[in-house]
Amino acid sequence: MADDFELDTDDLERRMEGAMSNLRTEFASLRTGRASSSMLEPVQVEAYGQMTPINQVGTVNVPEPRMVTINVWDKSLVNKVEKAIRDSGLGINPQMNGTIIMLPIPELNEERRRELGKVAGQYAEGARVAIRNVRQDGMQTLKRNKDNMSEDDQKFWENEVQTLTDTYISKVDKALETKQEEIMQV
Repeated sequence: MADDFELDTDDLERRMEGAMSNLRTEFASLRTGRASSSMLEPVQVEAYGQMTPINQVGTVNVPEPRMVTINVWDKSLVNKVEKAIRDSGLGINPQMNGTIIMLPIPELNEERRRELGKVAGQYAEGARVAIRNVRQDGMQTLKRNKDNMSEDDQKFWENEVQTLTDTYISKVDKALETKQEEIMQV
């Protein structure tokens, strides 16, 4: 037996961190009753024949805690931006003022807060699944290379992968807990 196998834990960690980064992006798009420019990131506008993020057709600002404004650069796109926001499912009613679109952020009611908490839980579960898939990939790599390492080394690497997985799963749980507290805060 040769003892020259070493698992690339940096790659596994990078991929797990990618799942965490994706989770943070999804959490940022959840409306918590406070204005945030990131809540508009998933909204796409049809501009110049293709779907374009809102921040590429205008300047997004948060002038007040409960107001987001979009200063649309091309006057011909104002109505398309307004329509994209209305159709986005954010539950926000845009108000027009020339090329500026104002988005007053209404208070969230208890039922909507609970719904958002469930959505956050679904996002977190998606991140957990992604992390477990990375773990499974690491374990399969170990199985494929078991002839190149001793049993002790195999146990060592399996423990390393499991420890890394547990660390990232707990990060997901902590992020979910923080986000749900933020959502339920009145």
